[in-house]
Amino acid sequence: MFLLLAGVTVQAYGQGTNRPTGTTTPTTTATQAPVAAAAVDNPSARPTPESDMMFKRTLWRVVNLKEKQNRPLFALNHEISKIIIDAVKKGELVAYKNDSLTKALTTPEFGQSLAKGSGEPSAEEIESLNQARTEWNEIQQAKKRANKNYVVQPFDEGAAGGGVAEYLPKEIDRLEIKENVIFDKKRSQIRYDIQALTLYVKNTDSGLDQPLGSFAYKDLAKVFRDHPKDAIWYNTQNEANHLNLADAFELRMFSSYIKKVSNPADDELSTIHGGSQQAILASQRAMEELVEFESNLWSH
Repeated sequence: MFLLLAGVTVQAYGQGTNRPTGTTTPTTTATQAPVAAAAVDNPSARPTPESDMMFKRTLWRVVNLKEKQNRPLFALNHEISKIIIDAVKKGELVAYKNDSLTKALTTPEFGQSLAKGSGEPSAEEIESLNQARTEWNEIQQAKKRANKNYVVQPFDEGAAGGGVAEYLPKEIDRLEIKENVIFDKKRSQIRYDIQALTLYVKNTDSGLDQPLGSFAYKDLAKVFRDHPKDAIWYNTQNEANHLNLADAFELRMFSSYIKKVSNPADDELSTIHGGSQQAILASQRAMEELVEFESNLWSH
């Protein structure tokens, strides 16, 4: 029963397309409150009242952006990771430490998470930087001697290659989705209500996936709507009809697998089932069982 309630429907590209909810449901184009650095009470772009929920389960999905089915989310110069990172740097989007969305990251803190490896320069880099600094100072002093009115310019470590290299958007190829699976008793339908997205990248030192930041989905939906030319789901069949990323997530136009389902111990499926292989099989079984579960809701 645990897995039965944990799964998600697989249809076309994604898992369980949300049915249209009619005119009574607010759209993501409606005016939303400005992005705030405080904890997010309801991160949903289309919230469902608690009184209308007959069933609810929280699950976490992993989206590999390099998979063929997910390439439209990762088109060159339109990578979803690029859209998100640019929005944070411009101050249009708040990054959080994790998907609980309780602790916001400052822009410098988010920039630090983007730094490759440990961010500590090697001995060779330090030596090269010191040499560049010495040469720069000598040039500045020579100019000062030639012209007493000349203002000595400070040494720019970033311009000299002393800045910390950041991960490129194309290197950030893993996305984690936290969402609620809800049965809305008022509309008599299963809904997949995305709460947060988290970006992951493979650390160049450890080789392990590390989180870069989490984002409230209602804030992301607004960013996607505000940048229709950049935030696109690339339509390979018709370039005149690319989808907005907000629409792509609403229509479940992605492929993923379940990583975790809410449980008292907060364990991932790999921990519960004793390995990643077994977890993938359990995730697939759960998705298939929920298809049957949803179908049985409409049996007479």
